[in-house]
Amino acid sequence: MTNNTPTTVPRRDDAVLRELRNPQGRPLLLTGGTVITGNPLMGDWQEADVLIGGSLIVGVGPGLLTAAGDDNMIVIDCAGTLVLPATADFTEPAKSGTLTPGEAADIAVLRLADAPGTPAGAVPARGTHLDILVTEGQVRLWNGSPLDKAATAATDEAPVYDQTHPYVGMWADENDFVRQELLPDGRYDEARGDRPSAYQGRYWINGTRIDYLDDLGFWAFGEFQDDHLHHAGYRFTRR
Repeated sequence: MTNNTPTTVPRRDDAVLRELRNPQGRPLLLTGGTVITGNPLMGDWQEADVLIGGSLIVGVGPGLLTAAGDDNMIVIDCAGTLVLPATADFTEPAKSGTLTPGEAADIAVLRLADAPGTPAGAVPARGTHLDILVTEGQVRLWNGSPLDKAATAATDEAPVYDQTHPYVGMWADENDFVRQELLPDGRYDEARGDRPSAYQGRYWINGTRIDYLDDLGFWAFGEFQDDHLHHAGYRFTRR
């Protein structure tokens, strides 16, 4: 199967960052992103611009970039991103914000590809795809971090494990088909049938909840209730 996910990464250079820290009332232009307006009359665009003046959206659609120089806009590259209302609610559209000219400029810009430098594989903190957040016409997040920090590095915040935690040990379902061992070093090893180590990764226990980060990259969870571990439709008993 062909992977058609866009891999374009928007430019995030220091010159634009300096302008955003001292905008001096200049209009902001989010350009080149896939724009989801939330307004059925306007529709959406695969590639378009959103123009912000003060605290309001003043224009939406393709072609606004052509006036960037004339109007002294601060141009923000949004290629490879999804631009949509910060308060999007697809289950109840009446409660959702829209990218409609004249409405408040509350906008979220989501990357469709990982930011440069994002660690490969399964790590606890991979960074966020919320790239830019605009509220009341002001950029609050840039590169996924507060504007005054503009940091991009994801950190692997490895917790300290309790090697004597009462839940450490072997857990198995009633048929002994799935056997999940919670190791004292904070890793788990799950066997399935005659497949040893079908899944392996890290786990964190907080109260009665357990979170898993598998080495394949996916997250899952379980709950300890009445001396049983409930996880992914299975009920495990301590062995």
